[in-house]
Amino acid sequence: MTLHREGSTTITISTILFLIVSFVFYYFLFQAYPVIFWILEIALVVVFALIISFFRIPARNYTVDDAAIIAPCDGKVVVIEEVEADEYFEDRRIQVSIFMSPLNVHVNRNPVKGEIVYNQYHKGKYLVAWHPKSSTENERHSNVYRHSSGKEVLTKQIAGALAKRIVNYNEVGKKVNQNDEMGFIKFGSRVDLLLPLDATINVKIGDVAVGGVTVIARW
Repeated sequence: MTLHREGSTTITISTILFLIVSFVFYYFLFQAYPVIFWILEIALVVVFALIISFFRIPARNYTVDDAAIIAPCDGKVVVIEEVEADEYFEDRRIQVSIFMSPLNVHVNRNPVKGEIVYNQYHKGKYLVAWHPKSSTENERHSNVYRHSSGKEVLTKQIAGALAKRIVNYNEVGKKVNQNDEMGFIKFGSRVDLLLPLDATINVKIGDVAVGGVTVIARW
């Protein structure tokens, strides 16, 4: 397992704060209240470990399949429905939404191999990520991938109530590989996929998707 570069600043600041707070706990509590000291110190270690784990990149055998649309992130499938597209497309699409809790791996990956033909950041609100309107009203970053078949899929990285920073590495005209890093969202969020109506969906609501591994659909 490695740590993502987006976590370097957060981890550095957290380490410094951890050491300072630990020293304060030790100086004021260790001699007079050892039990309280250890309770607080253990709680501090748990919080620090959670922050570190948030930026983890676990070792995985990624699924490479040109006929498949792979999960762009870890999380639970919370929406599968036919919708009227509200961005880029002017037709109906199948929306598949994956909710990421703060405990999930938060690296986002390209679901298909292809060319980036649309790349747009949108300012917005910070509704909880499972809110029905989060797809259209929250801060988000959208990409459209054009597959070699000519078919296209749109992804939306959506900020949640805790997620205040979306990072996206793609740009229009860039040719990307399936499962390469699309970006990163900090501290809880959601990713939507808008797929062609003739796509065959391979998951159901409640399934736990593994980014870069789970086949969400097939062309």
